[in-house]
Amino acid sequence: MSDERGPDPDSAVLRRHAADATLMAGGAAAILLQLADPRVAAGVARHSRFRDRPLDRLVGTHAYLTALVFGDERDIRHVARIVDARHASVRGDGEHPHRPAYDARDADAQRWVAATLLAVALDLEERLRGSRLDTDTADALVRGYAPIAARLQGAPAGWPVTRAEFEAWWDVRLADLRVGHDARSVARDLLAGTGLPPVLLPLMVPVRLVTAGLLPPTLRAAYGLNWTPRTERAAVGWLTAIAVLRRIVPAEVRAIPTRASLRRLRRRSRYAVGDLRGRG
Repeated sequence: MSDERGPDPDSAVLRRHAADATLMAGGAAAILLQLADPRVAAGVARHSRFRDRPLDRLVGTHAYLTALVFGDERDIRHVARIVDARHASVRGDGEHPHRPAYDARDADAQRWVAATLLAVALDLEERLRGSRLDTDTADALVRGYAPIAARLQGAPAGWPVTRAEFEAWWDVRLADLRVGHDARSVARDLLAGTGLPPVLLPLMVPVRLVTAGLLPPTLRAAYGLNWTPRTERAAVGWLTAIAVLRRIVPAEVRAIPTRASLRRLRRRSRYAVGDLRGRG
């Protein structure tokens, strides 16, 4: 895969990392972390079709990340317009006693969404490697995720530039999270596979285990996820299996889903309204 941007060491690290489809195993954990912010949970519960079509969010998030990491400016504009349009009406005034005021375009909430993607990616990357990332690589990934926050109205200002800065900020935010009714309700549907084709339902067993294993213990308990020595061993077993698969399957094969996502994106972005200037 390639894009039209010039060489950038941070971008090169991010592209090698983001192309690996095994990292999608952390998708549900990132979503549950996002929902632990009551503003995000309220917006998803009231405005999203996530319960009926859970794969759409995963595919959409993957397409968004693919555009920002591997796409050119036309691809990025295309996905940014889609996200902005979907977020425009996602807001509430907080009059409901159990729901805070929320706005999907809120910079702080969007920064949180981007942060969950980074936190899970770092955690999963190291679990699959079996070792901690070196400082230069981890710092490059932190900086590489800055445009993801910026394009989500998060703005680049205030985004950490090192892993140490990110982890200090992350620990403070974790302490302020609250898993409410909206978050638990959406999480139940997500982890039950509600809306998935029947053929995919068996996959929810490892998804639930891996998701529970990737969540901080406090959030795991807040979501009511079962966590015993037996489930912990099972979660570790699945993560080990993914790690083995990662070592066996060549990188170019693991990148196939990302290549397919980029092809789909470019078919749409090249013919989207507003991207036809100059075509005769």
